This record gives sequence, structure tokens and C-alpha cells, in this order.
Amino acid sequence: MPSTRRTARQTDLLERLVALLAAEGFASFTLDELTERLRCSKTTLYQLAGSKQELVREAVKHYFRSAAEAIEKQVADTSAPAERVVVYLNAVAQQLRPLSRRFLDDMAGFEPAREVYEANTRLAAGRIRQLIADGVAAGAFRDVHAAFVGEVVAATMQEIQRGEVSARTGLTDAEAYAELASLIVHAVSP
Repeated sequence: MPSTRRTARQTDLLERLVALLAAEGFASFTLDELTERLRCSKTTLYQLAGSKQELVREAVKHYFRSAAEAIEKQVADTSAPAERVVVYLNAVAQQLRPLSRRFLDDMAGFEPAREVYEANTRLAAGRIRQLIADGVAAGAFRDVHAAFVGEVVAATMQEIQRGEVSARTGLTDAEAYAELASLIVHAVSP
């Protein structure tokens, strides 16, 4: 069973695993293929998680935890309410760029990974809700229902990440996030 504290070697292995899975997906990989590609033993992988399913879930959790930290660092460097919303959504797009369509499709089809993704989308909706509420309180935004705005953003984020917005509009994910940021900021501006 994996420990809650990882060694530097385990963290490095987990980050290499995340990079591999993000680029190529995970549904078709066997543990033998993973050990070969990562140049490690099954025992070493089992130190991260007890099964392939748990390993995938750990990789997805690690990816989103790291992404959230990077996003929040960018938001922390911004003070204007409208800019904070734009920076947040653009940072989300930037963090999702390395995820291949195959990875996103595999994640959508694998419940433990999908649960992590959905939890992170709920957190993102909550963060947008907070950023909007802060802007309303500061007088930078008109008095809107911040929870509703957060839900609209979350629903749109899910469609972007599933590739539905791109298929219907031709926008890349990054372009879609930029349009979403512009839409939200203009919708809440006085």
C-alpha cells in the first residue's frame, strides 16, 4: 500500500507516469508496458498504488493537485477582479493543454479517474463562484448570482474538456477558455 509521504524517487516516478498517461492515455496500457516504459519494476509501481486502477487514480489526483497549485500561483499574482477571472480560466486552459484527447477520453470512461476530474471541476466552479462574489463585494462586478455563474462555468468547462465545444465550434480548448473568460467578465461587468 502506498504511503502518504513519497520519496523523491517515488515523486519523480509519479511525475513521469503522469506525463506518459497524459500524452498517451491509460486504458490500453498494461502494468508490464508501464514498467518497461518507465524503466522500473512492478514492485516500484506498487509502492505508488496497489493496482493499475489505483495507480491511474493516483496519477490523475497528482496531476490535478499540481495543476491547481500552479493555477492558484498565477491568480495570487493578480489583484483586479476581472483579471483574476481571466487569469484563472486561462491558467486552467494552460494546465489542460498537455492532456491528450485520448487521456481525456480514457478518464471519462474510467469511474475512479472521472470522479477525480469531476471533483476538480466542482472545485473550479467553486473558485469561479468565489472570484465572482469577491468582485461583486468589491463593486467591480454587478450584483449577479455567483453560484449560478460558477455552475455555468463548470458546465462549459466539462464540455470543453470532453471536446464537445471544439467539435461544434472549431475552437481549440485554449481559445474556448479565452472566450469563456471574456463572456463571464463581460456578463458580470457593470
